[in-house]
Formats: sequence, structure tokens, C-alpha cells
Amino acid sequence: MPHTYTNLLYHIVFSTKERFPFIKPEFEERLYEYIGGTIRGLGGVCLEIGGIADHVHILSKLKPTTQVSKFLGELKPSVTNWARSTLHPKFEWQDGYGAFSVGESQVLGVRKYIRNQKVHHKQMTFDDEFRDILVSAGIEFDERFLWN
Repeated sequence: MPHTYTNLLYHIVFSTKERFPFIKPEFEERLYEYIGGTIRGLGGVCLEIGGIADHVHILSKLKPTTQVSKFLGELKPSVTNWARSTLHPKFEWQDGYGAFSVGESQVLGVRKYIRNQKVHHKQMTFDDEFRDILVSAGIEFDERFLWN
């Protein structure tokens, strides 16, 4: 086959450091626009972004040459630098992240899930949500090392 064809979709989740509520409603849209632009600058496509005051969910398409860890290793510091100068001087993300592969048939459901974060979190904490995502993805974890 002379060409390469991929559709590498990821549901990416990460929180602010110690889940401090840095993402205020009045700054949310600007932050999400910056994140989306940074994703484009890194060669990805941001399909959906949302969250609440202490974390974000991103649905993104990445190139086959892009390693998720390197992608996030560039995305998070870039957003942090912008956010510190624009939103809050102590803005910081947690060290880790969750990244989960998504099939094309799941895209609409994941988009809806991301769009409904504010409603979702009236009933569930981020800690419980993230644990549920890990369990649903079949990822084993040790609670002692889950949070930083």
C-alpha cells in the first residue's frame, strides 16, 4: 500500500495542580481557544474541549508520528506559560494526565460527554470521574499514586 491512513483519536484528561479552581467561567473560552490553537500548532486537530474549574477534557486527533507523551509535554507547558500571564500568575497543571484511544464510532458520545462536564460534575467529583474512566478503559492503578 503506497499511502498511510490513520484516524488516531484521543480523549485526554488532566487537572490543575491540586485541583485548584483556576479555570474561571470568564476565562474558560479564552483558555480553550488557546489550547485548541496550541494543539493545531503541534499538528493535531482539537475536536472538542471542555471541563470545569479544575480540569479539562480534550478530544483530539493526532498524526501517526506524534507520541502522546511528547505532545502533552509540549502542550501543557505552553498553555501554562500563557495562562500565567493571562489568567493567574500561579496557574499550573498536575504532572500527569489520562489519554484514552477513541474509535470513530465513539466520537459523538465522547463529544457529548465533554460538552456536558458542568452538568456531570454537579453529581460527581473529578476524583470519582477519573477513577471511572480508568476502570472503563481497563487500566489498573494504585490509589496511592493516582493524585499529586
